[in-house]
Amino acid sequence: MSAANAETLTRVSELLHEVADTHHRVYRIVDGADDDWASWYSNWLTTLSELPDLLGASPPRSEVTFMLVTLDKEFAEQGADEPWERYYARRLVEHFTP
Repeated sequence: MSAANAETLTRVSELLHEVADTHHRVYRIVDGADDDWASWYSNWLTTLSELPDLLGASPPRSEVTFMLVTLDKEFAEQGADEPWERYYARRLVEHFTP
């Protein structure tokens, strides 16, 4: 993995952590509970963060939502041994980078 790719993964991972923290603050009254969390995350990631710049493209919000839901299921099923943010970042970068 090149240094540029490693930096992109780190930044996307940090954005995922930030969106989770932001979402939890917004939904603090219900301790972060939100059945439609992936839509909220994808809207924030595609319109209020640097994700499009990091990926070199503006991914459709609906596709980001789909990917987040898919990754959430995969991560739970696989019991990955890395933080969820890193796992999701790697897969999102692989999927969306031209």
